[in-house]
Amino acid sequence: MLSGESPYTANQILKFIRQKKETFWLQQREKNALALFHSAARRVPAYKDFLKKNGITSQKVKTWADFQNVPPIDKKNYLRQYPFEKLHWDGKISQPMVFTATSGSTGEPFYFSRNQQLDWQYSILAQLYLENSSYGVKKPTLVIVCFGMGVWIGGLITYKAFEIASQRTNYPISIITPGINKAEIFTALRKLAPHYSQTILAGYPPFLKDIIDQAPNEGVHIKKLHIRTLFAAEAFTEKFRNYIAYSTGMPNPVIDTLNIYGTADIGAMAYETPISIFIRRIAAEDPKIFSDLFPSAHQKTPTLAQYNPLFITFEAQNGEILLTGDNTIPLIRYALGDHGGVHDYKSFTAKLKKFGVDLEKEIEKADLEKFTYQLPFVYVYERKDFSTTLYGLQIYPETIREALLENPINEFLTGKFTVLTKFNLRQNQVLEINIELQKGEKATSQLKKKTLEKIVSNLLAKNSEFRELHQHLGKRAFPKLVFWEAEHPLYFKPGIKQKWIKTSPR
Repeated sequence: MLSGESPYTANQILKFIRQKKETFWLQQREKNALALFHSAARRVPAYKDFLKKNGITSQKVKTWADFQNVPPIDKKNYLRQYPFEKLHWDGKISQPMVFTATSGSTGEPFYFSRNQQLDWQYSILAQLYLENSSYGVKKPTLVIVCFGMGVWIGGLITYKAFEIASQRTNYPISIITPGINKAEIFTALRKLAPHYSQTILAGYPPFLKDIIDQAPNEGVHIKKLHIRTLFAAEAFTEKFRNYIAYSTGMPNPVIDTLNIYGTADIGAMAYETPISIFIRRIAAEDPKIFSDLFPSAHQKTPTLAQYNPLFITFEAQNGEILLTGDNTIPLIRYALGDHGGVHDYKSFTAKLKKFGVDLEKEIEKADLEKFTYQLPFVYVYERKDFSTTLYGLQIYPETIREALLENPINEFLTGKFTVLTKFNLRQNQVLEINIELQKGEKATSQLKKKTLEKIVSNLLAKNSEFRELHQHLGKRAFPKLVFWEAEHPLYFKPGIKQKWIKTSPR
């Protein structure tokens, strides 16, 4: 797609997703990326200058192999180097646009513009998700958008996507946008949701977990509401997915949950599908399969998503994810700062076969044939800088997140925490974990003991470096736990992205 509307209708694209084989998607991947590159080289002043400065003659870039030698762009070497209007098609901003900002979690926020094209692309995913429901799509559905509705992209683009999908299909979809206002969300769940055949909660994973956990105390019978969930902004484990499914009485988490790999830079780039979730769940059960599918995973579970090459293309260069996609600011081989890899459908099938797993047969047994799409895959880990160190070893938040989901401590804790590496009076490193209590709960001596046991047990099981450190230091390797009341503003200010890792002590 070149800075305009798709040559295909939404229903044609949905038909392609369900029916086209891998060959079609791989051809589209290369064809569309090259076409977008050449168009941007001609029509985007900043990109034209960038290529010139890097000694690239666009006319010589003719093949996919040529394209992979084009220098990547990022915020530092491209977006912040040129006047804002020069980054746009034809150097102009005289068109209707909406602005959203990056979160600034790894630097100064950047403002991205977009037009309705990205909303429309997301609406195709929204329609696919609606049509895949365990509860059907013909009866009334309530969508509660629980992403922030400010300058961030999640809330506004999700609202627009479901609105466009419902208008296009005439499905009976109702939307309410309380954002991160918990009181309004619970009111909607009490007053509106019981009138609908299903309710979709769309939001940031830890925030939706809060809503689900607190629902009974707010007079919400969550298991009666036929809840489905749509997440974004963060990876989570299959244990977390199972927890959400159990807590809501969800019949099929493979179909009724979905995590989006999205960004303010270019919208909903890729998304979980039933088949990507199914493959991830197979891998989660076998460490050897997991390591083969996701090299360099080291204590982290990546988000495994599929993407539509009619809209966007992914590459992995030295473990770094690069994307090529169209927007008001086209991005060519753009480095987001994420790391991971790409796979095609056949490579996953072959890798699983090595371990005696026949994917086609497993899909048939699970009754997932109609949810199997041969779109290419991208897998994404948490950012490399989202970890802390203890005596030189890396501590990743996922290991702690999993521990806090364990019984019985999950009844008393929200699952949110912030980790810091500090120094004690003797200048020895100490891992401090600040943990949020559920509303009304107290940090009893028994809860403190059990929580420490769960965290240490998981660190010993999942982190070989920690095991070795523990052998040398004994209990001195244990983290220091600090418990905080729910929504304490120091670490647990409601509604914003949880800072799992804090790099400097308070």
